[in-house]
Amino acid sequence: MNIGIIRCMQTEDFCPGSTDFKMVRERKGAFEGIEEDIHITGFISCGGCPGKKAVLRAQELVKRGADTIVFASCIQKGTPIGYPCPFARKMREIVARAVGDSIRIMDYTH
Repeated sequence: MNIGIIRCMQTEDFCPGSTDFKMVRERKGAFEGIEEDIHITGFISCGGCPGKKAVLRAQELVKRGADTIVFASCIQKGTPIGYPCPFARKMREIVARAVGDSIRIMDYTH
């Protein structure tokens, strides 16, 4: 599994993604039960509100080998600040459409 993680740009100043990487490494959170090797192809922000740049960024992750796009928990769940992205659902929808059915989409990391 080659994953590309898209995170919230608003959380970049105070969250380095450590928990996302830990969940991958320890096979916890969204990665629990995944048997195959997991390789992080890239870790990038959504590009800022309203998340339109996430489409181009997801496509670039796929070009670089990602077969799975993972939205970090800061987008879908609002962790660590408790404020989910108000554009999360639409962002997921347009990214999924842009990358196609062969690319798996995951809604959170932890």
